[in-house]
Amino acid sequence: MALDDRNQVDETVRSLLVDVLGLTKSRVARFDDETELFGALPEFDSMAVATLLTEMEERLGILIEDEDVEAEDLMSFGRLVSLAERLSLT
Repeated sequence: MALDDRNQVDETVRSLLVDVLGLTKSRVARFDDETELFGALPEFDSMAVATLLTEMEERLGILIEDEDVEAEDLMSFGRLVSLAERLSLT
């Protein structure tokens, strides 16, 4: 994956977190790979997960099957970006 693609996926995931969870852009801009998401952000509940994955499919032009996502993929910002990158390659 090219650096531009990696940056684009990162920016898309940040945008999704702003749009789906209603977080501020400045807050999401401070997220790094270790920033905890699911279980740490009250806004990121099971309904938000479903919406986030659906929006990720639309914005990145990917198909996400249930078996593609593990709970750990939602635990931190870095894991969520890695999931999006991995599925963008298939």
